[in-house]
Amino acid sequence: MAGLAVAVHTSFNTAPAQPLVAVAGFAAMMTIALVAMRDHHPFPRFGPANHVTMLRGTLATTTASVLAEPAHSSIAWALVVTTLTMVTLDGVDGWLARRSRMSSAFGARFDMEIDAFFMLVLSVLVWRYAKAGAWVITIGLLRYAFVAAGLGMPWLARPLRSTHRGKAVAVAQFAALGTALAPVVPGETSSTVCAVALAALGWSFAVDARRLWLTRKS
Repeated sequence: MAGLAVAVHTSFNTAPAQPLVAVAGFAAMMTIALVAMRDHHPFPRFGPANHVTMLRGTLATTTASVLAEPAHSSIAWALVVTTLTMVTLDGVDGWLARRSRMSSAFGARFDMEIDAFFMLVLSVLVWRYAKAGAWVITIGLLRYAFVAAGLGMPWLARPLRSTHRGKAVAVAQFAALGTALAPVVPGETSSTVCAVALAALGWSFAVDARRLWLTRKS
């Protein structure tokens, strides 16, 4: 983790505090994850899938550490590559979990939280790079708003099964945000792409909310 953070600092001449922010963010993330693992990880070892998810967490927290950096095309291209890597590794950790027979509630939640955090970071970066208005941050906030709503409406907090629709919409968000960050994509195009992605995400959450409502008494 520290090596990656320092490499980013050296390659892009980021602020001196950037590597420290990245390492602190990763440490906080893993502390929360390991506390949660005690009750939801029924295996004696961390497992290969969770190691891949941890690598994705490293990339996510390192990406978050450049939020305060001035917009620069070289960083933007690095963000595009990072997004592609994150999506690819997301498929790898699921495959490893199934192959190693070490699927768990912890692993699924760990993966989901990394996705949600990275999506929020990307949406803020798209706004900071002036590729869409502040509304684009809604893409990253919707999942957290859904969770917050569940605190007041318990039926919204019930578990949801994984669906191909949900996975496809999630990948579409990353594809849209990564495309928007590409320096060769003009602002008008990036705004349109992100607006379509947000509409798809809102629809997906609406479908989930409806399903939870219809099954609330079952």
